[in-house]
Amino acid sequence: MNNSKEKILVFRFSSMGDVAMTVPVLKEFIEQNPKVELLIVSRPSFKPFFQSVPNATFIGVDLENYKGLRGLKKLAHELKMYKATLLADLHNVLRTKILKLLLSSSIKHKASLNKGRKERKALTRRRNKILTPLRPMPERYADVFRKLGFTINLSHRLHPDPDKNQNCIGVAPFANYTEKMYPLDRMKDICLNLAKKNYTVYLFGGGQKESDILQSWENLHPNIHSLTGKTSLEDQMKIISTVSLMVSMDSANMHIASLMGTRVISIWGATHPFAGFLGYGQKEEDTLQMYHLDCRPCSVFGNKPCYRKDLMCMQTLDKSLLLTKIVNACRSIRPPHRID
Repeated sequence: MNNSKEKILVFRFSSMGDVAMTVPVLKEFIEQNPKVELLIVSRPSFKPFFQSVPNATFIGVDLENYKGLRGLKKLAHELKMYKATLLADLHNVLRTKILKLLLSSSIKHKASLNKGRKERKALTRRRNKILTPLRPMPERYADVFRKLGFTINLSHRLHPDPDKNQNCIGVAPFANYTEKMYPLDRMKDICLNLAKKNYTVYLFGGGQKESDILQSWENLHPNIHSLTGKTSLEDQMKIISTVSLMVSMDSANMHIASLMGTRVISIWGATHPFAGFLGYGQKEEDTLQMYHLDCRPCSVFGNKPCYRKDLMCMQTLDKSLLLTKIVNACRSIRPPHRID
């Protein structure tokens, strides 16, 4: 494709983790197609994610100001002012489908995300599961640009900050759903154990309830520091870029860590990396999960209650195994003279 004058309107709203997951793809796309300009439409609070994407203009859209068909018509009119030549829908929901229709007169070539709903259903159903890896979400995002005629080859590699603090670990113990959370009492014990081993532990979360919990953990040891309610998203991203390791659920912080080039030990309960949502550049050997529990995954996003009622997928994950995995990962990163 002759892309010398192409301006691509890119849609991605949704949750924080889903939006963060698009960023490595967009960066590599621009590296391989440097004459293209991206017009990224997303929620205003996610702007810090895209500051490292070259040739990009961020368009923050508060959806509360564009409700209903009338609101979407207003938004479409505003987006036409940017004179995009192509449209990449990385969300593909009713709202973006309507926007594509409203923009048809000005943007002729459009492509949308294929979510693989049929494959997801087969992976998560209770009986006769087809337990096989689905196409990774970053490749599905890249496929949208391929449909528009571009070439993009993803590296699936992390790009770490060279100035990482080798004795610091980030811990993000929360997720949107209980089915995706490791028991908090065990995670608290792990943080305290790491602090006693002379690691500096940074805690990540959001909201008043999470802030209160993490503050109580901070009070347990001087090496534990809660960042909740004390730092901006941009500041948290900078800290994540400097820690040697993140410990996270299947949650936004895993994807933010990938964006910042940081290795992640990720914990999986009701969900599964096979659904395609493992952090960009992360390795399956750095996951902790019950591989032989035949009820999992029971959902793609963890939003379905445990039908067993016991959350065995998380309850049976051994605390000592997780601690060993974290320490071994840190030792594999740290210079030999700094090994405890």
